[in-house]
Amino acid sequence: MNFAIVGATGNVGRKTIEILEKSKLKINNLFLVASKRSAGKKISFKRKKIKIEALENYDFSKATITFFAAGSIIAKKWASIAAKQTIVIDNSKHFRMDKNIPLVVPEVNESALKNYKKTNIIANPNCSTAQLVVALKPLHDKFKIKRVVVSTYQAVSGAGKAPMDELFSQTKDFLNGKKIKSKNFTKQIAFNLIPHIDQFAKDGYTKEELKMENETKKILDPNIKMTATCVRVPVRTSHSESVNIEFKKSYSLQKVKALLKKTPGCKVIDTQKNGGYITPFEAEGSYLTYISRIRKDNSNKKALNLWVVSDNLLKGAALNTVQIAEALIKKYIK
Repeated sequence: MNFAIVGATGNVGRKTIEILEKSKLKINNLFLVASKRSAGKKISFKRKKIKIEALENYDFSKATITFFAAGSIIAKKWASIAAKQTIVIDNSKHFRMDKNIPLVVPEVNESALKNYKKTNIIANPNCSTAQLVVALKPLHDKFKIKRVVVSTYQAVSGAGKAPMDELFSQTKDFLNGKKIKSKNFTKQIAFNLIPHIDQFAKDGYTKEELKMENETKKILDPNIKMTATCVRVPVRTSHSESVNIEFKKSYSLQKVKALLKKTPGCKVIDTQKNGGYITPFEAEGSYLTYISRIRKDNSNKKALNLWVVSDNLLKGAALNTVQIAEALIKKYIK
């Protein structure tokens, strides 16, 4: 089978190439597509050098599955055109809430893929949503979730390469006593936290916070009540989340831990001692979603607290799209 990546030179595009390199998918040809300024450059894949093609000149019929990793503007302009000739798995926010387009995390709602032929487009969720629903799924199946309160601590890589570079340059400037200039953030990110990701909506929430709420409901259950606060932190890679979950049913901590330990894609690291938990630095480069600090909410006998960490460029983006492709090929493409 042939595959293609639109946005092959970006953070997510390059991660997708790395994951496909390790995947068990049988790849006859991989086509790499980017802007005109990248056309002609070469990227290594399976001991070969693949020349990048310009998006404007690319023939979408060459690949059965095409990963879009180039953002909403490109997805809005090109994905529907591409979908006439290839199955599109889009990593942007553009199609996520379209009722005719499946929004999929394979460990959670793989069966939604059966509807992909309506548009030939499948949406990948927001990075902070993907890791959250992986942790919530087994708990919802067993105890029925009533409400979720989540605060995120999101790495700068979620905003792209330029913001990553700005964290590094600001850190150097701060340590050298130089004046800090912010280009990609609303305030200084080095040695600081910014409680603002994406644009503000009319109700005071940011679009990132509303994405988490709406996507979680679409993927898991529209009846779950949810509220989020999203914060950008001076961490390179991996998003962290403090999650409070209120169930409809009573639960036992022992059953919760047992469920999470056997959940596909999850790893529980939770001991009540120094270092007995996961941090974003340790999660970087891992395919897993890590769960720590599992404990009862002492203010509510039907509520629970979790700490959830995952590499936002992997499970939150590139890895999930490749897993979607693997599930498609295994069960839904004939």
